[in-house]
Amino acid sequence: MAAVAASGAPKMSASAAPKRKNDTFNQVDKPTQVRLSNITAAKAVADAIRTSLGPRGMDKMIETGKKEVVISNDGATILKHMSVLHPAARMLVDLSAAQDVEAGDGTTSVVVLAGSLLSAAEKLLKKGIHPTQIAEGFQYAAIEAVKILEEISIPINLDDREFLLKSATTSLSSKVVSQYSSILAPIVVDSVLRVVNPAVDTNVDLNDIRIVKKVGGTIDDSELVPGLVLNQNAITSAGGPTRIEKAKIGLIQFQLSPPKPDMDNQVVVNDYRQMDRILKEERNYLLNLVKKIKKAGCTVLLIQKSILRDAVNSLSLHFLSKLKIMAIKEIERDEIEFICKATGCKPIADIDSFTEDKLGYADLVEEAESNGSRIVQISGIKNSGKTASIIMRGANQYVLDEADRSIHDALCVIRCLVKKRALVVGGGAPEIEISQRLSQLAKTQTGFQSICFQAFAEAVEVIPTTLAENSGLSPISIVTELRNRHANGEKAAGINVRKGTISDMLRENVIQPLLVSTSAIELSTETVRMLMKIDDILAAR
Repeated sequence: MAAVAASGAPKMSASAAPKRKNDTFNQVDKPTQVRLSNITAAKAVADAIRTSLGPRGMDKMIETGKKEVVISNDGATILKHMSVLHPAARMLVDLSAAQDVEAGDGTTSVVVLAGSLLSAAEKLLKKGIHPTQIAEGFQYAAIEAVKILEEISIPINLDDREFLLKSATTSLSSKVVSQYSSILAPIVVDSVLRVVNPAVDTNVDLNDIRIVKKVGGTIDDSELVPGLVLNQNAITSAGGPTRIEKAKIGLIQFQLSPPKPDMDNQVVVNDYRQMDRILKEERNYLLNLVKKIKKAGCTVLLIQKSILRDAVNSLSLHFLSKLKIMAIKEIERDEIEFICKATGCKPIADIDSFTEDKLGYADLVEEAESNGSRIVQISGIKNSGKTASIIMRGANQYVLDEADRSIHDALCVIRCLVKKRALVVGGGAPEIEISQRLSQLAKTQTGFQSICFQAFAEAVEVIPTTLAENSGLSPISIVTELRNRHANGEKAAGINVRKGTISDMLRENVIQPLLVSTSAIELSTETVRMLMKIDDILAAR
């Protein structure tokens, strides 16, 4: 019923309204219906995650198709798991994913902002403004908004660790793990500074930072580890060593087990002497492999996972333990590059090319046990590349997964600062500043541009309004007070969620990268413009 009423409303207003000059598109009913349907669907997605915005935002529990449970308040994660059927609503899911790639943080804000801009566009459509004019007006308003953000931003230096810590803490404050931000923020900042050269680099490859998740202990026990940590355990079934000093590390991509033919076949042996010969050949084959490995000086052997046959068998393990070689199997294919970069070794695909120059060197490789889980730690690596390993610990898998996502967001925040070295304050302050400046600009514009600027200015205020709502404060009084403070020149005044008042966000250390805010405005405006220009939905064959 609600849907029928909603779709019926524009018809009545269109027919009841007096004819205007610019009324030609209103006479064609279908494009209007399509636009309103798109706007309604996209706004429904924005409203679904609006309650997750900010430090006092709620979490969502998502049950996936495989009956797995995900608990998160990260916009991109929630939308990725949501079953969205409407094509316009799916654009908002893609929008959140785009923000996740570009900035890594602000994935909820960008969708909420897009929803608010769509509401503003809907009002303008009902006033009879042409969709193309709305799209154009919003584009100019977004350009001005980005300029305003750049004006009020604070340039920073990456050597200033204090600012980096504050930015990471602000990102973590809206997550489930916010109470551990004093532990996680230094881990995040140090891991990024370990893999970049602040003077030269303009980007961070987050693949160089590895997060190993282990159930057991609490998030307090998480740490940044010097060297490399492996998820896999050392093989001790044949009595192999678990600690090697002055280790030479080899990474092989072949198997230490008898070769198998490509096709399934059966060999019938009817003579026990031939049987002995087969076993002897197998033994000699494996012994030769292991001897060549030992001859190259290798003392720690990492074996890539194989789907065709066993990586090792009991006989080869026996030989390895006799020669005091530590073996670790099940190394995943996507870990190879990281391990090679971290240890300085090269992957070896064939036993004939197993030479000493392809080995990595480390002072110590040992399997250690802590909080009920075992990990292999490689420390004191010589000629290692710029990599970092973080061990995450948590009481259960849900906490670990959410902590992993939170750390990823915080890493992205620091990456944003490496890309664009400027900060803006948080707490809804930049949005109110944009709103006020755009309202003033709207008075200098002419025609539809002025109306679009004003509508954009009002739409941007959804962020502080939502922050106030989610914190249990009165949005009207808070936003009015914010406008007043900003009109009096307090550019850093924002909502202090913890005290329920308005404070100077710089003093409260609530800061975020400029790139997160500019990217959110640019991407959301782009999506709204695209939705405005759609006037029909057609089914393909």
